Amino acid sequence: MTMAIEAGAGLRLLAVESSCDETAVAVVEDGRRILASVVASQTVLHARTGGIVPEVAARAHLRWMLPVLDEAIARAGLHDAGGVDAIAVTFGPGLAGSLLVGLTMAKTLAFLHDRPLVAVNHLEGHIYAGWLLDPGQEAEAPDFPAVALVVSGGHTFLVEMRDHLSYRLLGQTVDDAAGEAFDKVGRLLGLPYPGGPAIQRAAEGAGSRGRRLPRAWLGDSLDFSFSGLKTAVRRMVVAEVGGTADDGALVPDALAAEIAAGFQDSVVDVLATKTALAAERCGARTIVLGGGVAANGPLRAAMGDRAAALGARLVVPRPDLCTDNGAMIGAAGYRRFLAGERAGLDLDARSSLKLAKPA
Repeated sequence: MTMAIEAGAGLRLLAVESSCDETAVAVVEDGRRILASVVASQTVLHARTGGIVPEVAARAHLRWMLPVLDEAIARAGLHDAGGVDAIAVTFGPGLAGSLLVGLTMAKTLAFLHDRPLVAVNHLEGHIYAGWLLDPGQEAEAPDFPAVALVVSGGHTFLVEMRDHLSYRLLGQTVDDAAGEAFDKVGRLLGLPYPGGPAIQRAAEGAGSRGRRLPRAWLGDSLDFSFSGLKTAVRRMVVAEVGGTADDGALVPDALAAEIAAGFQDSVVDVLATKTALAAERCGARTIVLGGGVAANGPLRAAMGDRAAALGARLVVPRPDLCTDNGAMIGAAGYRRFLAGERAGLDLDARSSLKLAKPA
């Protein structure tokens, strides 16, 4: 059995992330310090279809993986991938074809340079993005107990952490993820893909004229539901514009701004309120916010207010570390590496993968 390793200065991991539509490689030291982080985004590519086409995403990863790897190695000041102590890689959840590209690269590097391979759950990476620091930056690591909210295009859930790598599921979406709802509502309003940034920009033009939209509280549960909110937006668009509110409906800019503001307010209110309730119930000293939707300005502000009211510390990465990146995989991989976890070269992609089970 592999023994756990004590944390020590200068332990470097090269990390590969390709679970969806970002080709990313990073070099992270001691699970916190970002020595290099390179991301090739496919946003413009998928904007043509208003969503991610899996085969197109996988082909783009094949195109960008080697250039991204070379750039990350150069930025980290390394001669090659042999200059690190281990290779970390996302093995799920995500798009199977996309995951396989990153896995193939990571396994090849581990074999060629005789380095340990560490398997990382993508969802865990979003949490550990809160531990990352840029060169020269100093900040205390998040304290336990902590409550973490991961909110992205494919996932929305709350977990309690009493220690590293320890997760207790507190709540999760029962239908759409918040990011998915942003994308779908963005299409209903005729806004560009991805929907999250577009809705935030549109909402800024509404001022105080945001439409009031429902909140799905689900009683005392810490679960989330956004399907009904999406339906409410569709009905509002039909009532105001007519037709069937098919994707690409010609919604006037002023109306789009008002509905976008109301939709965003509803999502932010539910996410912030339930996260604060979870933190209060768990006696959390830290609230960690991660995932692509964590880049949303109003959500970050609301979470800051709720954390302050509880006397808890809010830890939220800068916006580009909220979206998919290799550095977060390096941070999580470091903890797995210290725990003595090693993956074999037969490691396979798992498109469906949970982080925690219900309590």
